[in-house]
Amino acid sequence: MNISDVAKKTGLTSKAIRFYEEKGLLTAPSRGENGYRHYTTKHLEELTLLRQSRQVGFSLEECREMLLLFHNPQRHSAEVKARTLNKVAEIEAHISELNLMRERLLALAASCPGNEGADCPIIDNLAGCCHESKGR
Repeated sequence: MNISDVAKKTGLTSKAIRFYEEKGLLTAPSRGENGYRHYTTKHLEELTLLRQSRQVGFSLEECREMLLLFHNPQRHSAEVKARTLNKVAEIEAHISELNLMRERLLALAASCPGNEGADCPIIDNLAGCCHESKGR
């Protein structure tokens, strides 16, 4: 298969496929006499694993580790499960942080009259202003 065929089958762009190859995440494909890469089913599996791992939030390094596990017939599913649950915990922590940010932004927006005046409690709060009277 050529790179455009692989791109269509995996849902990745040719650029992404080359990127994964450059980063050493993809088993190097053989090259024909014309210099073009030749991909196999093994490459499709690796690229699909990479795409789907990235979609659920694994970093490139974590994807590299997942590929090593993919290629290891002696792997233990417990290790894969532990990595997956660790990623879930990271995502849950990020969601909590995002919810706190959302709540703060909503509180800031609620404090602002949103009118034509220059006084803006949002700017004052973000800038650390804490005076009640501006003495103008």
